[in-house]
Amino acid sequence: MTEKQHGDRPPGLDWSRLHFKPRSARTHKVDVAALGRVTPPGCSFRDWLAGLPHFLGADEFRQTVDAIIAARRAGRPVVFAFGGHVIKTGCSPLVIDLIQRGLITALATNGSGAIHDLELAETGATSEEVAETIRDGSFGMVHETCERMNAAARLGAQGNGLGWALGQLLADGSARHKHVSLFAAAYAAQIPATVHVAIGTDTVHMHPQADGAALGAASLADFRTICAVVADLTAATPGGAGGVWLNVGSAVILPEIFLKAVSVARNAGHSLAGMHAANFDMLRHYRPTQNVVTRPVAPGHGHAVIGQHEILLPLLRQALIEEWRA
Repeated sequence: MTEKQHGDRPPGLDWSRLHFKPRSARTHKVDVAALGRVTPPGCSFRDWLAGLPHFLGADEFRQTVDAIIAARRAGRPVVFAFGGHVIKTGCSPLVIDLIQRGLITALATNGSGAIHDLELAETGATSEEVAETIRDGSFGMVHETCERMNAAARLGAQGNGLGWALGQLLADGSARHKHVSLFAAAYAAQIPATVHVAIGTDTVHMHPQADGAALGAASLADFRTICAVVADLTAATPGGAGGVWLNVGSAVILPEIFLKAVSVARNAGHSLAGMHAANFDMLRHYRPTQNVVTRPVAPGHGHAVIGQHEILLPLLRQALIEEWRA
């Protein structure tokens, strides 16, 4: 055998041996029936939504809407689990409307979501420019927010949890803007609202009077509440619609809470059959993808819709109320 020389070309392929088939025998992912439909100026929202292409995110969005409507018609819960940016992007009134219509039946958030809800209700404003205030050490250094969160934590530590206590304080208090508080709305509607605190992640934890014991006890009570809510996501009848967990804008805390709650529920004998889970966020993150969309649910019951809250949530609300009244 001759030694291969540098620069030698490989032997050519016998192109006559390639196999071909007719196009009609090939499976296609794109069909003309799934293309977007041009809608006229002034069309209804329902017509506009129906005109979206039947691909990828548009179909994931439709499937999420269908799952929520099916869950509520079957009497199953819909949990809205959210991060602080949902409030910071102006979406509170939209979520409150869905609570009042009975389309959202439970809330869950992290410490950030609770803080921004509280400040917006009491002050009419929230959020600061971190890039500026972190430089002189003034970031998060206000006393009223910590005092109010301590009060809610101590009340919630008595057994009803931090979310319920925050809702009661806002609903029964003199907050000028309580009408935009998700926790006040949940308290008025008597639905579960939970806060899942990670000590050291919130501005109120920097205050020397932060009550870690009360925060921990109240947040643990909320974890047990959300476990019971998740257990109820099981379909009421074999093959029926289960409940829906919506993760909106939480990349770490709420996906971790959901995963543990799923394990608790199944360990206690609740199959979670029929449950759907959806993630709405600006980016695809590891934990929401694995802990919300993939691991906990049956194939086809996890949905990911990527986009900004201030666009997606108004679309979701309108799609839901249009379908709910149909």
